[in-house]
Amino acid sequence: MTQASISQGKPESFYARVGGEPTFRALVHRFYEGVAEDPLLRPLYPEQDLGPAEERLTLFLIQYWGGPTTYSDERGHPRLRMRHAPFRVDAQARDRWLHHMGEAVKDLKLDPADEAELWQYLERAAHFMVNAE
Repeated sequence: MTQASISQGKPESFYARVGGEPTFRALVHRFYEGVAEDPLLRPLYPEQDLGPAEERLTLFLIQYWGGPTTYSDERGHPRLRMRHAPFRVDAQARDRWLHHMGEAVKDLKLDPADEAELWQYLERAAHFMVNAE
């Protein structure tokens, strides 16, 4: 816990504990480097430039883990399944997504407990997004 969180009587957020915005920007940037070269996943992103998708995921994860609410302020409720419904997400796409995200998580070199917490969430989210066989 930081001194500020102790003095306010609030537990430190995961977002703050792992380094805040720079950590989440690094995570998502590294993830999209993999997606850009992946022949299965890249076609799922209709925008020529992956930058907007990268920004949306960054803002979502920042908000989810206790940072600023910019994602909801700009886009409303996340509604993740609805937003991904137009895209065919099967087990193979999920596994490729998890592969690239796993590499990105490892690159952060987080404390093992924080890495495990982040990875558990990402695995659950990836399985939740599957919408095709």
